[in-house]
Amino acid sequence: MRGWMGKFRSLFLFGALTLILSGCGVDNLSALKPKGYGAELLLDLMIISIAIMIFVFVIVMAIYAFVLIRYKQKKGQEHLIPKQTEGNKALEVIWTVIPIILLLVLAVPTVQATFDLADTSGQDDENAITIDVIGNQYWWHFNYAGQEIATSQELYIPTGERVYLNMKSSDVIHSFWLPSIAGKMDTNPGENINSMYLEAYEEGVYWGHCAELCGPSHSLMDFRVIAVSPDEFDQWVEDMKNVDPEATPETASAQEGQELFNNNCMSCHAIGGSSAGVGPNLTNFGNREKIAGIMDPSKENLVDWITNPDEIKPGNQMPANIVSKEEANKIADYLLQLKHSDVGTDVPTRNSDE
Repeated sequence: MRGWMGKFRSLFLFGALTLILSGCGVDNLSALKPKGYGAELLLDLMIISIAIMIFVFVIVMAIYAFVLIRYKQKKGQEHLIPKQTEGNKALEVIWTVIPIILLLVLAVPTVQATFDLADTSGQDDENAITIDVIGNQYWWHFNYAGQEIATSQELYIPTGERVYLNMKSSDVIHSFWLPSIAGKMDTNPGENINSMYLEAYEEGVYWGHCAELCGPSHSLMDFRVIAVSPDEFDQWVEDMKNVDPEATPETASAQEGQELFNNNCMSCHAIGGSSAGVGPNLTNFGNREKIAGIMDPSKENLVDWITNPDEIKPGNQMPANIVSKEEANKIADYLLQLKHSDVGTDVPTRNSDE
């Protein structure tokens, strides 16, 4: 008896813990709180499948309880053999047809949603927003087709419009996952390009992750999608087109940092619409929500990242100690003043407790 009580207490504890932890999370990183068309469609499918599973579970448990009670062995009937029902055609038809019906109920909307989410033919429209996405260890790069705009780690999109993504990888398989706006899509090395679209309902900053194990810093391969109004997006596009990589910073420290950056970092990075090398494009870096996708945007964190990046993101390709700490401070002053557009800086990152 005590053994059963111990097992029951453990089961109750784990059940209560699961219930409590299920309430953790934030609005902008949850498939259960959709803020976009794709995420809403996927949530509907989850609800349908869960409803079917609950229905089957209730029916099976009801039959099980009925059999336990109805055919419980009674005193004096120890050797009684109940009437056998094998070969009952009616029962066999019932438990064959019902699962088929349940599968069809789930399969039809699933197939419809699959074709819907895979339909990227709209990018053939000359006014469509198309973005080339490249997954790298351990960061994301975005090229806005036809706009001569390149960014990394932060993807700007307008609300209420479909934005088409054509994705591939520069190294290993990654997976672009934006749970609150859409589903996920693998990015593969080579010439294979996978496509999907985003359609955000509300302005906000939405978090995304790599969902495919890609190396020691896979869990740190984060990115942000900033959804703004169509007018603000047009303004952001205009601002980004007019970026001057050679603009002189205001402070002397930042000016020295610019020279140090040009001499030590430009072989890997870029500012403006030009293509970067093996590192992220740093346009509008001063307005980013995170450094390296994971750290708060403080000067101290940026200096730590510049001087010893492998300690923060093991396995990344950024070399360590190419400049002294004093030089890194000046480069940080330069990078943190790169604020080419203020669009989106006031967009909230909505947490679940707000």
